[in-house]
Amino acid sequence: MNATYVLSLQDIQCNFVSSETKSEYIAIDKVCLDLYSGEFVSIVGPTGCGKSTILNVAAGLISPSKGKVIVFGEELRSINQHAGYMFQTNTLMPWRSAKDNIMLGLEYHNLSKDKRGHIANEWLRKVGLGDFGDRFPHQLSGGMQKRVALAQTLALDPDIIFMDEPFSALDVQTRQLMENELLQLCQASSTQKGKSVLFITHDLDEAIAMSDRVIVMSAGPASHPIGNFEIDLPKPRDVAEIKSNPRFQEYYKQIWDVLRSEVMKSYSNQMKTLTHV
Repeated sequence: MNATYVLSLQDIQCNFVSSETKSEYIAIDKVCLDLYSGEFVSIVGPTGCGKSTILNVAAGLISPSKGKVIVFGEELRSINQHAGYMFQTNTLMPWRSAKDNIMLGLEYHNLSKDKRGHIANEWLRKVGLGDFGDRFPHQLSGGMQKRVALAQTLALDPDIIFMDEPFSALDVQTRQLMENELLQLCQASSTQKGKSVLFITHDLDEAIAMSDRVIVMSAGPASHPIGNFEIDLPKPRDVAEIKSNPRFQEYYKQIWDVLRSEVMKSYSNQMKTLTHV
């Protein structure tokens, strides 16, 4: 692995004020995480453990209460200009065609209309939607909309890609297709460096199948990393086929042994909260 990190979260803490009790609580605490060039890292943890908060801090959408974010050797003080963000929810503009949605981010990069159109058409082709550029989101299936969103993110050629459960709403078959497509598009070629990806998921199978490394978060509040697992499985990978690899099952058991107790803690905390409502 390249020893140069593109992103470093150093002792990150985020405090929020409860809208109900008006008291301050610590969402995440002492979060240290490095993302290396060309590395695919997944973060897993129980519901409410602050996975999305970590992503938002790394993207510059939230300023940490303590700690700092380093991007390519410089402290992040605003929006992370080196990163693209693919959200869980659909962020396509309903009044714009698939091609125009992909061109949206490019409009802020001082590119000519012809250049923007060329890049959008190229990415439509790469995600298998070359004949659907004039379709509007409501004319596309859920999987096709996700393909457009993926193309929209990658068309900007970001060095780092943040993804917050991007495929969770898809059916199993479409999800596997999208996962394989993402791995193929992000994989380094002989002429181009691979993308660095920070990926949030609740699906441990997905995390292991796609990642170079899986980070496990503790139950909140004051959630923090409690596990860091290197995933040494052969590449290129097919997310369905790799699950039959005996080592995949070994990784699953090792990570689940750490994650299980945190899931139970989170569930117990939620039940206590409900009983006091």
